[in-house]
Amino acid sequence: MSLAPAPPRPAAPVSDGAPGRRPTSVRSAWFLVCLAVVAVLAIASVAFGARVVSVGEVVGAFSGGDGGIAEAAVRQRVPRTLLALVVGAALGVSGAAMQAVTRNPLADPGILGVNNGAALAVVTGIAFFGLTSPTSYIWVAMLGAALAAAFVYAVGSLGRGGATPLKLALAGAATAAALSSLVSAILLPRIAVMDSFRFWQIGGVGGASYDRIGRVLPFLLVGLLLCLASARRLNALALGDDVARGLGERVWVTRAMAAAGAVVLCGAATAAAGPIGFVGLVVPHLCRMLIGVDHRWLLPFSAIVGAGLLTAADIVGRVVARPEEVDVGIVTALIGAPFFIHVVRRRKVREL
Repeated sequence: MSLAPAPPRPAAPVSDGAPGRRPTSVRSAWFLVCLAVVAVLAIASVAFGARVVSVGEVVGAFSGGDGGIAEAAVRQRVPRTLLALVVGAALGVSGAAMQAVTRNPLADPGILGVNNGAALAVVTGIAFFGLTSPTSYIWVAMLGAALAAAFVYAVGSLGRGGATPLKLALAGAATAAALSSLVSAILLPRIAVMDSFRFWQIGGVGGASYDRIGRVLPFLLVGLLLCLASARRLNALALGDDVARGLGERVWVTRAMAAAGAVVLCGAATAAAGPIGFVGLVVPHLCRMLIGVDHRWLLPFSAIVGAGLLTAADIVGRVVARPEEVDVGIVTALIGAPFFIHVVRRRKVREL
């Protein structure tokens, strides 16, 4: 009988009863709860603002109202609410996919500089190439997001140990600061461009329209489908590259598909609402606490929770500063910055 040690066996995915997973009944219950919360937030987003609108006035606005102030407020808030829902869902899924691809708990379109890359591309296109079409903004924003993501990953991969979470976070923070400075340098001498996009830079869903939502929605659907199609493979990737290859997965295909979906979602969301940060960081962590680490559940949950979080942030921004409002990008930063510090301290920047 041979005394040679047996080769190590690859770790198998955990079962529903293992740590990090939740029973299907628990996930289904949380799914229904999250949907109900998002529905309540959507109704609240239509009702609350500089002027509170009653339920009767909301119903009246959709059933042929008298054209008064209440009806005008409702009709203005409906596309704003829809934009907050779709952008929040896109950023939530984008953040979850980025964290899975990089195995970095600090990954987020804002922290990794992807949002700022999209913003710089849009501002550059407007200032130097005369872009005016909203559709062209989306294409340019996705290109800028992709270039920024590739640059951050390349810089974070330099040196010993490859793309560690700490190096990616540092590279992303430095890149985001540099890109933000370039955006300011382009805008400051160009008053017309700066006036048009100074609020867009902060990130917000004010001034939303059905036309804007219709233009960005196909891109968001493509990005969402790419991410969802890679969900099962991301579960294998979470076990490590070597184990994933042993299970028959093509690691580079999985990473490319998920990263492409994340970049499309982030670029399109940024083109529609500006560079909104921290949603992609906070949402996946909250979802893991509720339903575990299975990406087949995590990605759809991230869409629902992201939609709810951004809608709630928009409501808060409209209510706390009546009759003015605080842009949603500021509110998400106030929520996300302490959460970022908490994640760094609790996880000590280790890999997922």
